[in-house]
Amino acid sequence: MNAVASTLDISALRDQFPILATEINGHPLTYLDSAATTQKPDAVIDAISDYYRHDNANVHRAAHTLADRATSAFEGARKKVAAFVGSENEKQLVWTRGTTEAINLVAYAWGGRVLQEGDQILVSTLEHHSNIVPWQLVAARCGAEVVPIRITDAGEIDLEELRRLLKGPARMVAVGHVSNALGTVNPVREIAKLAHEAGALVLFDGAQATAHQVVDVRELGCDFYAFSGHKMYGPTGIGALWGREELLAEMPPWQGGGEMIDEVSFDGSTFQQIPYRFEAGTPDIAGAVGLGAAVDFLNGLDRDAIAAHENDILQYAIERGDDFDGLTRYGCASQVSGAFSFVLNGLPSADVGMLLDQQGIALRTGHHCTQPLMSRFEISGTVRASFALYNTREEVDRLFTGLAKVRTMLS
Repeated sequence: MNAVASTLDISALRDQFPILATEINGHPLTYLDSAATTQKPDAVIDAISDYYRHDNANVHRAAHTLADRATSAFEGARKKVAAFVGSENEKQLVWTRGTTEAINLVAYAWGGRVLQEGDQILVSTLEHHSNIVPWQLVAARCGAEVVPIRITDAGEIDLEELRRLLKGPARMVAVGHVSNALGTVNPVREIAKLAHEAGALVLFDGAQATAHQVVDVRELGCDFYAFSGHKMYGPTGIGALWGREELLAEMPPWQGGGEMIDEVSFDGSTFQQIPYRFEAGTPDIAGAVGLGAAVDFLNGLDRDAIAAHENDILQYAIERGDDFDGLTRYGCASQVSGAFSFVLNGLPSADVGMLLDQQGIALRTGHHCTQPLMSRFEISGTVRASFALYNTREEVDRLFTGLAKVRTMLS
C-alpha cells in the first residue's frame, strides 16, 4: 500500500457514510458502483435536512428572513463550488441538474447560436451518451456534423487522429476528463491546447473527475466544464456548468420562465446577466446546499492521500484481475482512475451482476451509456467495479471471492 494512503483512517471515513452499514441478502454491503453515484456522508445528509428544517424558502426575491437565509445558503454554495473547480468568480458557475443538462445547455445556447452547415463537433469514442446525443440533436438543426475521434486498443484517445481532424472545420471538441466506462484519464491539457491552436473550443465532461482529483479549470485550459453533484458525494439532481465569462455572456437563454428575466412585456422580454439567465424557474436549493456541503467535506480531506488510497485500491483490483482465470479487462490506458471494467469467461454481464448482488456486492453491468465504445471493442457490455474513498482492499477480495463463485455457478 502507498505510504501516503496508509496514513488515512479509512474506517473512520467509512463511519461517516451511514449506508455502508447496510446488509444485502445477509451480507455486508460491498458498494463498488461509485461511478454511477457515490454514497453520501452524514455532513451532506445533515445539511439538506437542516435546510428543510430551518431555512426552507424560495430564493432571491422575497422580503422575509427565511428567504434571506435560503438565498444566502444557495449563493454561498455557488461560491464554494465555483472555487472548488478553480473559477475566477462565481458568475461563471451555472447551476444545472447535472452533467447531462450542462452539456445540453452548451449545445443549445452556444451551438444553436454559433454552429453552421458544415461545422464539426469532435467527440471521442469513449464518450458517455450525454456527451454525444445533445451534439447530434443540435447538429441536425444547424447542418453541422458530429465526428468521432477514434481510440486505441488500450482505450486512449488517438491524439494523431485528433490532430488530423482538427485540420477540418471543427468548432468544438467535447471529451470526458475521465471515462466512466474504462476509467481512462484523458490528456485534457494537451487536448485543449491542440483544439485552441486550431481555433476550436473545448468542453470537458468532468463527471468522473471531480471526486478523484483536484480540478482547476483555468489550469486545464478548457472553455466549458460540466460536472454532477452526485458523483462527488453530493445529492442527485444538482450539478453545474463552468464557462468562460465572455462565452457565457454571449450565449442566449436556453429555457424561459421566472428567475431568468429582467423585464417582461408582450412587446418583448429582457434577461438577467449570467449566471441567472440560464437558471429558469425555482432551482434545487437544497441540492445546491448539499453540494456545497460535499465540497466542504472534500476540502476537509487530504486530497493527495485520498487519491493515493483510491489508486491503491484500483491497482490491487487490477493485480487480482490479472491472476484471475477467464477475466478480460477493458481499459488499459497509461492513466486510469476509479473504474475496473471487465468481462468474465464471455458470461453475460447481467447474470454476473445479479449473482454478485446475491452476495451483497453492488456494481454496474451493461454498456454504461457508452454504446459506441462497446461497439469499438465488439462487445455488448462489461462488468464495472468503480471505487471511491470509502473502499478497501478487503472489499476487492470480496469481489474476487464472489467472482470465483459466479464462475463456478455459470460455467
